[in-house]
Amino acid sequence: MKETSGKLIETIERTESIKSFRFLPDEKIHFSPGQFLQLIFDEKDRQNRLMNKYLSFSCAPQREYIEVTKRLSNSEFSLKLKQLHLGERVLLRAPMGDCVFSDEYTKIGFLIGGIGITPVISIIEYIIEKKVSTSICLLYSNRFEDDIAFRQELNLWQTIYPHLLHVVYLVNECKPKDKQCLYGIITKNIVITHMADWRERVIFVFGPPTMVNIMKDICSEISCQKGNIKTETFAGY
Repeated sequence: MKETSGKLIETIERTESIKSFRFLPDEKIHFSPGQFLQLIFDEKDRQNRLMNKYLSFSCAPQREYIEVTKRLSNSEFSLKLKQLHLGERVLLRAPMGDCVFSDEYTKIGFLIGGIGITPVISIIEYIIEKKVSTSICLLYSNRFEDDIAFRQELNLWQTIYPHLLHVVYLVNECKPKDKQCLYGIITKNIVITHMADWRERVIFVFGPPTMVNIMKDICSEISCQKGNIKTETFAGY
């Protein structure tokens, strides 16, 4: 783990409230797909949890830049991010996290809600860029269709690599207009129906504590092997 300065080179709007930030670090940050970093605004007080936040990488490690993605709120940290101009620098501390992808996994599954998609994008992009032949099944739940971050990228990857990637979108606050989206939440029956070979997959769960615990309970109910369940909790994001 090390600290390095990174220059903001691009911002990308993923949804109305979610934005990606791309930084060019002074030194290459070597990380594994699925890991995260700490973006430090308050260098004098490293314990300032309001201004020094943990964010997952949302790009493959092969990129020259590093990308993080956040659901922006009215918090001090979000406001500081929004106010960054191209060329401005921030302090980055990385990498962190043990919930990572390994090339040896032949089949993986994701049970994901909302902003938990960020490390998933890092893993999928890594697999595609490195041409790893891992089968991917993603169950991705949001409140509304407009909340689905990275939808354009996921749809494109599905079209190009239908043998590699299968995505199931779920929305739970209103019935979706898109027939590709299911109405509801990720349940035991949803997993059994849309990830029929779950016993053969290493299953990743990223998200807030409540969601992660619910998904872990589902995995337990369908008798997933404990060693095949990888979780990372996003607290205070």
